[in-house]
Amino acid sequence: MKIVFAGTPEFASTALNALVRAGHQIGLVLTQPDRPSGRGMKLQASAVKKLAVSEGIPVEQPVSLRLDGRHGEEAKKVYERIARIEPDVMVVVAYGLILPKVFLELPKYGCLNIHASLLPRWRGAAPIQRAIEAGDEKTGVSIMQMEEGLDTGPVLLKETVAIEKDDNASRLHDKLADLGSRLILSALNQLAENSARFTVQDEDAAIYAAKIRKEEATVNFTFSATEIVNKIRAFDPFPGCIAKYRNIPIKIWKAENAGSYPGTKAGQIVSVNESGIVVGCVEDSVRILELQKPGGKRLSAAEFIKGFSFENGCFE
Repeated sequence: MKIVFAGTPEFASTALNALVRAGHQIGLVLTQPDRPSGRGMKLQASAVKKLAVSEGIPVEQPVSLRLDGRHGEEAKKVYERIARIEPDVMVVVAYGLILPKVFLELPKYGCLNIHASLLPRWRGAAPIQRAIEAGDEKTGVSIMQMEEGLDTGPVLLKETVAIEKDDNASRLHDKLADLGSRLILSALNQLAENSARFTVQDEDAAIYAAKIRKEEATVNFTFSATEIVNKIRAFDPFPGCIAKYRNIPIKIWKAENAGSYPGTKAGQIVSVNESGIVVGCVEDSVRILELQKPGGKRLSAAEFIKGFSFENGCFE
């Protein structure tokens, strides 16, 4: 098929790679503009752009696709370029820009989106993190026909993945990226064979997955141990959860439910040893297994306490 691909992060580049390896004709890639990143804050290309360039695929990086907006002239040029390609379909994966209706209607078969959730649950920007944070036991990937609403279009394919107890956002991301790459190839085959059948989403079951904000990263020990552990898993690797001890922000990368310690206050340090730092919560307690102090490395609790003293006290 003749495809225009729109995506930006690693999750999207996995799908683009699968399309290229399967022999589809990628006429154009749309991706976000290069962003400053790293210690030197140098401009960095997205994962999708790096792959496209290595494969010799043309790339466009518009700031916006609104034809009537501030960057309308740039958007019109992109629109005209896509129209000249006459794509069969546009595949969209974590692109980060809104596609106006005129773009959605350009391809012969419209636009297919690879979404990392079991729609209509977890529509929006952070479906992987929100599923873990909520304590969901399963998630998956949906291949959806895009329309003007946010992740509201009918679903062509859907497949479930179990969320394991030791899954963090990074591990679950990789599982879903691989699954999405496989499902989009199946979806394109169905389009080509005229066997595609779409199912309208149940609006009453829709839940929104809001974008992760750094302000959410603070660990609040007045929550239950289960809620705290899920949040730590969900926010690994970004932005990482933080708890303050004597006004020192310490990142907590891994923890587990340590059971009940009657009479313990929320935030109170119960015990410190090589197996972990046990901290009381409003319900049960958590055993912190991996930590990182400012400017330091991510360490196991056993390594961390060799250079950091937790005297009797509490996390804030």
